[in-house]
Amino acid sequence: MLVNYHSPKHVYIVCGNTDLRKGIDTLAILIADNFGMNLYNDSIFLFCGRRNDRFKALYWDGEGFILLYIW
Repeated sequence: MLVNYHSPKHVYIVCGNTDLRKGIDTLAILIADNFGMNLYNDSIFLFCGRRNDRFKALYWDGEGFILLYIW
């Protein structure tokens, strides 16, 4: 699968510590319920854990969610 990560219109950084053991469903519910944002508007959501050198990114590519773990 080839995804162009330069095309998203928005990049949102979720402030605070997020449990990086959470999966796609839980992170999507967190965005929709706590922040009231639309997950399907061509945006990347970045989550940081307790250690500030590890991130998870949630992205909707038009067909499904992609969950990236960055360390």
